[in-house]
Amino acid sequence: MTGPLPDPQRRIVNRLRRAEGQLNAVVVALEAGATCRTVVPQLSAVTNALNKAGLAIVSTAMKDCVTDPAAAGPNALSAEELEKLFLKLT
Repeated sequence: MTGPLPDPQRRIVNRLRRAEGQLNAVVVALEAGATCRTVVPQLSAVTNALNKAGLAIVSTAMKDCVTDPAAAGPNALSAEELEKLFLKLT
């Protein structure tokens, strides 16, 4: 990819990078013998971060398709496809 990411995508990538860091911390904690009490809240935070990133991706696609469907071009998603993607996240 060339050039800077559009703002919504940049925010999603940043969220995913934070989740990646959290997941790495969970793996390190497990390898170090951390207790369930320590690991489960961290794992929950990772799960929540990933869910929010997924919802942000679908939300961005919905906004793009509603505000300017022609600009989405061949990658445009139908309402049915957006609904299926959204429901996969819930």
